[in-house]
Amino acid sequence: MSKNIVEITYCTQCRWLLRAAWLAQELLTTFEQDLTSVALKPGTGGIFEITLNDVTVFSRKAAGRFPEAKEVKQLIRDCIDPERDLGHSDKAKE
Repeated sequence: MSKNIVEITYCTQCRWLLRAAWLAQELLTTFEQDLTSVALKPGTGGIFEITLNDVTVFSRKAAGRFPEAKEVKQLIRDCIDPERDLGHSDKAKE
């Protein structure tokens, strides 16, 4: 098993811990065999970023919005197992 580590950095000033924890739960449930850990990292200044193996896969600041759980699952999947079907959380096949 490869060591895939997700970190969710959230703003403590904005009280985004629950949002970060919910996303962590979603990722751990979906990728239970693929992730070594999901860490919650407190930050400040409105930060909400998700990294996989130290590579940013989503930034609230860059996107101008929060991610959907479905979107985060797709981003993580695309990095660790692009051929994996996520079922109802997957993109519509064109």
